[in-house]
Amino acid sequence: MISRELAIALRDAGLQWRPESGDRFQLDLPDEVEPEVEAEVFTVSEMTIEARRTPSGTDLAFNGTTEWALDAVELDGTVWLPREDQLRDLLRGTFRRLVRLTDTFRVDIEIAGEALGYEHPDPAEAYGRALLELIRRSH
Repeated sequence: MISRELAIALRDAGLQWRPESGDRFQLDLPDEVEPEVEAEVFTVSEMTIEARRTPSGTDLAFNGTTEWALDAVELDGTVWLPREDQLRDLLRGTFRRLVRLTDTFRVDIEIAGEALGYEHPDPAEAYGRALLELIRRSH
């Protein structure tokens, strides 16, 4: 799973999230929830956390949550933690390969003819760093 810091950097760079069942996220409501709740990872599921389209955007409704008082949160109050497969798919045609090295993984991409590689012990983090570069160069 990618780090919260990388997820925030991806969001701030412009990565859009359309919640689907199985997606993971954290809350990003520093003035409204305790730090340990903000650090908790939630999973979108029709049974417990449902993505609801509203006139103002998308809300994530916490169905049957009794641990703490939160009925719903707007999408901009969350941080999406994309999975490795989602990150790879978002790289689209720029993705060339994932290489396992001794202690790390390297994701190779190509942007406008330039070959780039991003290494990290967690392949999802390497994919995320490559995606961040792609997003930054596309603006």
